Amino acid sequence: PEGREEVPWPVVVAILVIARFCDPSSELHIEDTWYRRTALEDLLGVAAEQVHTDRLYAGLDRLLPYKVAIERHLKQRLGDLFDLKYNLLLYDITSTYFEGECAGNPMAKRGYSRDNRSDCKQVCIGLVVSRCGMPLGYEVFRGNRNDVKTWREIVTTMEARYGKADRIWCGDRGMMSKDNIEFMESENRRYIMGASKGTLKKFERELLESDWRAIREGLEVKLCRSPDGGKETYILCRSRDRREKGFFTEFSGCRRRKFRIRKPE
Repeated sequence: PEGREEVPWPVVVAILVIARFCDPSSELHIEDTWYRRTALEDLLGVAAEQVHTDRLYAGLDRLLPYKVAIERHLKQRLGDLFDLKYNLLLYDITSTYFEGECAGNPMAKRGYSRDNRSDCKQVCIGLVVSRCGMPLGYEVFRGNRNDVKTWREIVTTMEARYGKADRIWCGDRGMMSKDNIEFMESENRRYIMGASKGTLKKFERELLESDWRAIREGLEVKLCRSPDGGKETYILCRSRDRREKGFFTEFSGCRRRKFRIRKPE
């Protein structure tokens, strides 16, 4: 639309970022309602009639070529402002799905859907954050990529970007595999990964003993050597919140099974 293409891309991105911080919503909501209710028209010198979804939708595409530079800048800036430490990094995967065929997106594939939409194509997003939750970087993977297969790539990518500092990498049991452990130990990287439920059964005696160390109210831990005689150290955790969640999950499952049994034909 005439005049709207004159809004500089940095200003378009600024509108998107401010909206995300102040009132997370869709681009359509920004155009129809949100922008007109703010002081941005005066602060940015852009009339509400010039803010249009066509340009808002394309704003992040303009940032993509500068992704690495932006992440490096944010790491430095946030580190200075909040005295952040990046000696412990947490990594996890999520996914987002698309409606439609997504024929033009080669990364959109059908895979394990965290949204229970296995009928839709999706992409996986791997996010690395500091111990206090500040983002360090992210990568986008094909929608059919297994979590465990992303670990090596994300570690090497972050090391190439920020160096091989003396840090600890943390991941859940979805990242655990023999190959990943060998990769981490090949260059003496430190890591904490969630153990499989089968492995936990080997610590039944330790779980019953009383020599637990209280970290905070409702959370206790103890360190144990590998039951197989390996050099790994296991951290056993006993969490009140986790126990209550487990009880609730089991109770909900029992109720569903009971309902199915009683449901008439």
